[in-house]
Amino acid sequence: MDWGTDLWDQYDIIDKHTQSGLDLVEKYVKFVKERTEIEQNYAKQLRNLTKKYSPKRGSKEEQECRFTNHQSFLDVLNEMNDYAGQRELIAENMMMNICIELTKYLQELKLERKTHLSEAKKAQQSLESTYKQLDSSKKRFEREWREAEKAAQYAEKTDLDINATKADVEKAKQQAHMRSHVAEECKNDYAAQLQKYNKEQSQFYFTDMPLVFNKLQDMDEKRIRRLAQGYVLFSDTETHVMPIIGKCLDGITRAGNNVNERNDSLALVEQHKSGFERPGDLEFEDYSQGINRTSSESSLGTPKGPLDLLGKNKSKPFWLFSKKSKFSSPLTPFSTPPAPSPANGPPSPKFGRDPLSYCLKEINKTVKPRISSFRTLRRTRYHERITPTATEDFGHLPPEQRRKRLQQKIEELAKELQKEVDQSEALGKMKDVYEKNPQMGDPASLAPQINQTTQNIERLRGELGKYENWLTEAGGRGDTLRYSSQSFNNNGAHDTYSPDGAHSDEGTPDPSQAIYAEFDDDFEEEELTAPIGQCTALYNFPGSSEGTIAMQEGEVLSVVEEDKGDGWTRVRRSNGDEGYIPTSYVSISLNK
Repeated sequence: MDWGTDLWDQYDIIDKHTQSGLDLVEKYVKFVKERTEIEQNYAKQLRNLTKKYSPKRGSKEEQECRFTNHQSFLDVLNEMNDYAGQRELIAENMMMNICIELTKYLQELKLERKTHLSEAKKAQQSLESTYKQLDSSKKRFEREWREAEKAAQYAEKTDLDINATKADVEKAKQQAHMRSHVAEECKNDYAAQLQKYNKEQSQFYFTDMPLVFNKLQDMDEKRIRRLAQGYVLFSDTETHVMPIIGKCLDGITRAGNNVNERNDSLALVEQHKSGFERPGDLEFEDYSQGINRTSSESSLGTPKGPLDLLGKNKSKPFWLFSKKSKFSSPLTPFSTPPAPSPANGPPSPKFGRDPLSYCLKEINKTVKPRISSFRTLRRTRYHERITPTATEDFGHLPPEQRRKRLQQKIEELAKELQKEVDQSEALGKMKDVYEKNPQMGDPASLAPQINQTTQNIERLRGELGKYENWLTEAGGRGDTLRYSSQSFNNNGAHDTYSPDGAHSDEGTPDPSQAIYAEFDDDFEEEELTAPIGQCTALYNFPGSSEGTIAMQEGEVLSVVEEDKGDGWTRVRRSNGDEGYIPTSYVSISLNK
């Protein structure tokens, strides 16, 4: 069934139907465009949300990321940021593959429909013109035939009229014959026009219009197929990113499962453990052995404990337990109490007259200055707790934190020392090459660099020894980090070069440097980091950016470094190539 055969007389219906089809395409394009705007706004709001709750660089929240629950929250934010990126990708693909493509196709359909309707209109106008010619010839034939009949009747009447002359009769006959001849010509013309019209009408209804209608039918069917593909693309666009969205959601689930409350508690202890001893018990001072005032710190009117010392300011933190305090005794807020006088000491000369008033006076004289002095001391120490003065040996920190900072400083100095030693070795080798091949360079030109490197090594060794001594004083384990200076001189690998370029024969380390820890005997290239797991590529990744590595779907790589929360994982191929890849593009299996 086709429109040209079954709908030959429904031109207006076909016209309206094809127009409504184009309107539907245009409506669907607008629908998808509004959907893309919703996706873009949604992605933008998600990105703003993650940015709002992400910790600022160097803020307190960033420092708390060592706890698993804080780190997991950052992982959730990163996954949501990736999720927002996928929503943007959905919007972009819908705009490119549906809106833009369908809009171009809609313009083509409008032009094609206009062409087909124009052909139909031309055929119809041609048929109408032929019909007008037929109608005109028909009317002329009718008019001329009537005139011929009138002329024949007049000639016959004239011939019967006895009063008419022969000339009148001949003239009337000639007129009738002429009219009859004209009517015959009009009849032939009318017949010819009728035949022409019938032919054109047959071609119009059986050839021209069915062809146009069939073309419009094909156009409409192609439009429907293309629109159906647009419907499918609407779903496929989101289906294609669902695996990555699923990875994002799995990452959020994994972040929740990675929270370890026990590790967070241990991390808090490790971070804030002061190392102070708990305060001991207060000694009992017996006042029943006499009313004489002693010089003890815990006399009448003196607060009995740390909380009593706060008075009206109990809500404020008591500085005695602050990690910034350098006092270790529970009585450190007070001056060291002098030894009490004997209980049965000599009585005051005024005691005999008015013992009670004398005691009150003595208490007032003794207690008030002490309370005032304590308040001044407490304000001073509280200010020191707020703004402690940092020292080079980290003495302002609690013992435990001090040991950690010292160990961290020692490790930093050891790395710097290792770097300088490697540079010294390289300069020495370069100097040997220059000496053997003078054309490659002047050995004397390396003297300033060798001298500077030697000075740096000596300076770093001195600082390392100083911090090692402080670590030993702070109670650190002496065998934890032993950086012996022999490790930089033995085996002939790192002989120190004197400024003049000659090898130094000082092979015996300075005794003051004996506390340095030993490095590896050989300063070879650092070995490759052992893999911590494997990963399988879920998607292709071009790896076009600097520091990244390309991979193909299904490729198996070794994991060298886990995702630090930035969405990238460091991997290595079997041939040794290393680089970063998106974490969401691979399935990771870590070694247990």
